Amino acid sequence: MDTHKKNREHISALCDDALPKDDLELAGAALRTADGSYAWEVYHLIGDMLRTAGTPPLSGGFSARLAARLAAEPMHPRRGTANEGELAKPMALAASSPST
Repeated sequence: MDTHKKNREHISALCDDALPKDDLELAGAALRTADGSYAWEVYHLIGDMLRTAGTPPLSGGFSARLAARLAAEPMHPRRGTANEGELAKPMALAASSPST
């Protein structure tokens, strides 16, 4: 996992009061960066919006743009079940298993 994403996860957990004590120092360091400060503000704004009674107005075409962005997202492989044989194995195990 990249550092930027991990820093954002620490800041998000801190905003939600769900950050383990062991990660407080890392979150503090992340907050001292420009990106960390920005993330802190954005996450609190998101929380404030979620707690408000009304729904903010959406810009024209929002639904269509969101649908297009979601459609462009890469599909993640579906995790199999034990009944599905090779699909159920983690990628590393499936790659190292001899073919049958």
